[in-house]
Amino acid sequence: MKDWFGLVARLVTGGVWIVAGALKLPHPDESVRAVRAYDLLPEAIVPAVGHLLPVLEVVIGLCLVLGVVVRGTSVVSALLFVAFIIGIASAWARGMSIDCGCFGGGGEIPDAAAKYPGEIARDVGLLALSLWLVVRPASRLALENVLFPSSTHHTDDDIPDDDIPDDEGSLHGAEEDLAQDR
Repeated sequence: MKDWFGLVARLVTGGVWIVAGALKLPHPDESVRAVRAYDLLPEAIVPAVGHLLPVLEVVIGLCLVLGVVVRGTSVVSALLFVAFIIGIASAWARGMSIDCGCFGGGGEIPDAAAKYPGEIARDVGLLALSLWLVVRPASRLALENVLFPSSTHHTDDDIPDDDIPDDEGSLHGAEEDLAQDR
């Protein structure tokens, strides 16, 4: 059942990342404006962050949806959600009224502070899903299972009896061979 929950966590979180990044990619100036509006980063790096963030979001989303490098991607996802939660909470605490820029847009807008609790709650939920995937990255329908098959992606119940190696070469098998020789 956990493998199915992991699939849902991957698809939901990855889908949100893809949509968020894809909506910002065609409008890089809005993305830069959204980063600048938080007034948290030095101006020298604001344009780079504003331009690279949508690309990073799409890459994270694709990796999660496809199920590739899930643990590593989920760590980056979780760190970004922590940064976004801190950013929104900081804007709220400083009395700023800005569009979060999560799905495009950005900059000052009236009554934006009323949306902050919902935006923080959404990001906390997505953070929880990302953390689940950090702890339990194996899930159903992940390309990673095909590309990098290993015992970490399967339980003993998943392995057919034909694939379980016999005792040849093991200490137990050597003891049996010795007993037969006597």
